[in-house]
Amino acid sequence: MSLPQTAYPAIPAAAPAAAPAAPPDGAGLAFHAHDHAHCSGAVLARAEAHVAARGARLTPVRRRALEILLEAHRAVGAYEVLDRLAQSGFGSQPPVAYRALDFLVDHGLAHRIRRLNAFAACMHPGETHDAAFLICRSCDMVAEAPAGPVRRELDAAAAVLGFAVERSNIEALGLCPACRAVAP
Repeated sequence: MSLPQTAYPAIPAAAPAAAPAAPPDGAGLAFHAHDHAHCSGAVLARAEAHVAARGARLTPVRRRALEILLEAHRAVGAYEVLDRLAQSGFGSQPPVAYRALDFLVDHGLAHRIRRLNAFAACMHPGETHDAAFLICRSCDMVAEAPAGPVRRELDAAAAVLGFAVERSNIEALGLCPACRAVAP
């Protein structure tokens, strides 16, 4: 199976020290210079609207868990979320974090990054989309990139074998622009 060409320009081999501007559709924000406060606030507002439209509630602990995931554009482990929740006064028992993270994943507000056994905020809450996760092997930053063409190729390859893909998790390991700039 050959993967389709990405719609984004390739990053040159000698990446500049400063991250390039983000692609126009907002994909890969973690690897690009952007207004992070605006980015996090916009995602949080969309998440609240999405949950309310589904008749659910973004409780204070769920909201804080999502804020924690949004703060760094990297995958965050459940125990790190738990520590941060405890610092915010939400208790220090593991079920506190796991229940909040399960809710976020179940409602499409976060993704589980299996390679890192961690979670990352969904940058497109409430939108049906296929995502690929680009994970920097050096700094653990995670960017969510559109993966519709990859998913269609996977579905086609599976169909040839009589298999129906119900769920997939696409994760790619490499170096982000900042780490590429300092790599030997």
